[in-house]
Amino acid sequence: MQLSSAAQTDIGLIRSENEDRLLCDDELRIYAVADGIGGLPGGAEAAATAITRLLQEAQAAGKALNLAHAFDSVNEEVLRLSAKLAPDTGLGTTLCALTITQNDKQLHLANVGDSRCYLFREGRLQQLTEDDTMENEVLRRRANGEDVVLEARYRNALTRCIGQPMPLHVQVSRHALQSGDQLLICSDGISRQIDDTGIVRRLSAELAPAAVLAALIADSLIAGGLDNATGVLVRIDGI
Repeated sequence: MQLSSAAQTDIGLIRSENEDRLLCDDELRIYAVADGIGGLPGGAEAAATAITRLLQEAQAAGKALNLAHAFDSVNEEVLRLSAKLAPDTGLGTTLCALTITQNDKQLHLANVGDSRCYLFREGRLQQLTEDDTMENEVLRRRANGEDVVLEARYRNALTRCIGQPMPLHVQVSRHALQSGDQLLICSDGISRQIDDTGIVRRLSAELAPAAVLAALIADSLIAGGLDNATGVLVRIDGI
């Protein structure tokens, strides 16, 4: 399988610190974005620890990496950091990661939080992850017949993240890959600033992944640059 990739991050126009971290490793074929939780202390440290631990797990496991188990290890590492830096509140970070396997030509995906993974195939964009937000939680509860009211200001509040003492629930999935597929992992500095039409417009351009990411981040800045903007883009050039 042949692929090309790129990764880029920008502090944006409002934040005083970039609390996003990323991983883009073509040799291990592991890619990830972590977004430190701004409402908690040590967001940058939590995100950096998550990425570092995930890479260590990938290096140790090689092609046998189990993302769900790796996320458990990442969570334990961030919890240990929380005990040192913020024992009262804990730390928090999102984490969205994927690996690509050569033998079965599949994407293995895991996610906690609201950093997203999109698949762009044959002109169509599909969000492969579901945001762990209050809005989605309320929608699920309403579908089960509960009468739940949600204030608009809390709709994007996270219900899950890496680094909190509650049991970790990881979204895990597998997807078959095709030649020409593009996989975008991004923080909400991109996904909340650029709608699906804008993302499709950039992914449709016949440009190298680095140029596409640069354009997406430029779009996020034009839209206000309200948050750190980070993306990892992987293009499947041949199966």
